[in-house]
Amino acid sequence: MIEVKNITKSFDGRVVLDNISTVFEDGKTNLIIGRSGSGKTVMIKDVIGLLRPDSGEILYDGRDLLKMSKKEIKHLRKEMGMLFQGSALFDSMTVLENVMYPLDMFSKDSSKERVKRAEFCLERVNLADAGKLYPSEISGGMMKRAAIARAITLNPKYLFCDEPNSGLDPKTSLLIDDLIHDITKEYNMTTVINTHDMNSVMNIGDNIIFINEGKKEWEGNKDDVITSSNKALNDFIFASDLFRKVKEVELEEKEEESDPLYFQKKYCAPPKKEPIRTKD
Repeated sequence: MIEVKNITKSFDGRVVLDNISTVFEDGKTNLIIGRSGSGKTVMIKDVIGLLRPDSGEILYDGRDLLKMSKKEIKHLRKEMGMLFQGSALFDSMTVLENVMYPLDMFSKDSSKERVKRAEFCLERVNLADAGKLYPSEISGGMMKRAAIARAITLNPKYLFCDEPNSGLDPKTSLLIDDLIHDITKEYNMTTVINTHDMNSVMNIGDNIIFINEGKKEWEGNKDDVITSSNKALNDFIFASDLFRKVKEVELEEKEEESDPLYFQKKYCAPPKKEPIRTKD
């Protein structure tokens, strides 16, 4: 679990994050959403320690990142996995070598053990046959899956994903969403995702924080999104005609379900009427 408490960040006197607090829970996909320039990228950089907030606390299972020594931060880095927006695979390395890279950097296991672990991670993301290929020889979706495999090789407690669906077609995006969600549940990781993809919000949004102009405007889950009356959130999420229609349909269904006789009307056949008998 990661607790963010009252963090504020400014650049040249301009407040980018204004007193934001939230909790990223274990075993759930925690999403940070917001318009470009809203502050969500700065927030995730603060959380992973690439930037330092002006004030506040960032607690990793009770350990304050902002009070850690360099040695403690280095140890914490080993507990993190990172999925970069562009996958960030090394062109000169095979897929297997890319996945092994964190193990080569931090693991004391033998070469044979490192290969075995990397192959296991590739199998987990359905890339068992791609280990000998180079990034230029695989598709964008396969590159994302390889990057996910690399991110989990050290069995991290915390997984950070920056726009994991960027540049992918809708079907592949859903596959990546489901893979991240499944891995999060399977390994009980604290997964934090920075995204613009509204399909991700509606599909895997276990916890969602919406940042608007540097402030936490709204917080909830994918079900709460549908019923929210927050104007800024609705203007952002349901900007397209398609998503507005989805919300209308969902609200209509929820209204129908609130009817005490809803399930009887939907699932129970009406009583069979006896035919009217007439005298001969």
